[in-house]
Amino acid sequence: MKIAFTPNVRRPDPAIQVLDDDFLPLRLFAAGVEQLATGLAWAEGPVWFGDGRYLLVSDIPNNRILRWDETTGAVSEFRNPSNNANGHVRDGLGRLVSCEHLTRRITRTEHDGRITVLAERYEGMRLNSPNDITCHADGSLWFSDPVFGITSDFEGEKARPEQPHQGVYRIDGATGALNLLLKDLRGPNGLAFSPNGRVLYVIESRAQPNRLIWAYDVDGMHLSNKRMLVDADGPGAFDGMAVDVQGNLWCGFGSDGSAGADAAALDGVRVYSAEGKALAHIHLPERCANLCFGGAKGNRLFMASTHSLYALYVNTRGAVG
Repeated sequence: MKIAFTPNVRRPDPAIQVLDDDFLPLRLFAAGVEQLATGLAWAEGPVWFGDGRYLLVSDIPNNRILRWDETTGAVSEFRNPSNNANGHVRDGLGRLVSCEHLTRRITRTEHDGRITVLAERYEGMRLNSPNDITCHADGSLWFSDPVFGITSDFEGEKARPEQPHQGVYRIDGATGALNLLLKDLRGPNGLAFSPNGRVLYVIESRAQPNRLIWAYDVDGMHLSNKRMLVDADGPGAFDGMAVDVQGNLWCGFGSDGSAGADAAALDGVRVYSAEGKALAHIHLPERCANLCFGGAKGNRLFMASTHSLYALYVNTRGAVG
């Protein structure tokens, strides 16, 4: 499906709703929401390649990864089939690391194009369907493993879960060892680190009654001091997220299905401070699944949103792992 979109000519763009004055320094007065591409079945997992000036984004049901070129605006296929890839990240050496629903594994694309499998089983049992992934400054990779990709044939292949938990895992950057760190969340989804790497944020997207963002202190491979950072408080639901250099959380947002006629007002990106205060809502014509920072100066927010890819220049930059 292609979504018709007309950029707003007013400035500041009314699609950028300020909820707290602390957001004002982060807003660029002359910047507005742009639609870069449309026609995807379910857009997810954007990741920026600054050395090539392009963005990769997953189109999960169509079993492909698309490439958007910053220099030309052209959209092409980067990988097809993609094993229903979802989330992506670049590791410390700039290699693409991907969560694959169909194969239920984490893979790394080497610089010469070879594929290396980093994780596919834990304690002898297959993973569920790796969903989102992030890289810590120490070189370790952390990913969520809910069952979303195996509940139907839409984003992978319907299958029985083998793991007793929907977990959050860590792959050691030096040894490749896989460790299960969290196993008490319902539908762990997006995850990200604070700029200093000392806090891990995890979205619990099937929490009841409301969707939650949890924060944990990080010490190597150990997590402690679990605390609730944000409660969606109603029909809103989180998906993926990105963190800027000031520690603010930019979260994919939309309705959990209970909002009815008011669902469209929830679609977009919700911005929170590191203390969990709601700062802004970027309204989009579609629900935003995941997002990342990129562009030449790291100040462009890319938003993978249902059928389309959107972008917005902001007055901050993405945190670097």
